[in-house]
Amino acid sequence: MLDGTLRLVLIYGSIREGRFCDRVAAWALGEIERHGGFAVDVVDPRAMGLPAWHQEAETPVLAALRQRLDRADAFVVVTPEHNHGYPAALKYVIDAAYREWRAKPVGFVSYGGPAGGVRAVEQLRQVFAELHAVTMRDAVAFANPWDRFDAAGGLFEPEVPRKAMATMLAHLSWWGRALGEARRATPYAERAA
Repeated sequence: MLDGTLRLVLIYGSIREGRFCDRVAAWALGEIERHGGFAVDVVDPRAMGLPAWHQEAETPVLAALRQRLDRADAFVVVTPEHNHGYPAALKYVIDAAYREWRAKPVGFVSYGGPAGGVRAVEQLRQVFAELHAVTMRDAVAFANPWDRFDAAGGLFEPEVPRKAMATMLAHLSWWGRALGEARRATPYAERAA
């Protein structure tokens, strides 16, 4: 935590060419900045040059990713839903680290067809539970987002998603502070001694 400001990592969940993730993530970043209280680091797996597969040997790219995740107090994951699940690139980023996620809060902004990506988020909740992270109950979901965003990434009707995002960020901030204080007071133990 920097002078009361939480370090938040915003993670892009898609690497597809022509991805819609850019618009949704730009909106999320704007809302995070509008909310205040967060210093944001954007993790875009498409821009990182990640190895094609998980390697046993440490690579500079994976070491840098782990450091960025380790420094974070909280996370917001922007994910599409593809075939009722989340993308492989997002799973790669998640699995590239382990202890870096522990006892930290995770919020979600999802998008997709009629369900708005909520099935992908439900799967991600299970994954983050395994990593000992705390997921926020409140999330933002955009059903049929291509009908809701303009070409510049603005929303045609921003009121409802803006309120949902403000609620999620308020909870993320609370959990980020509470868990940060707890981690500093007592190191997190995965198992009982």
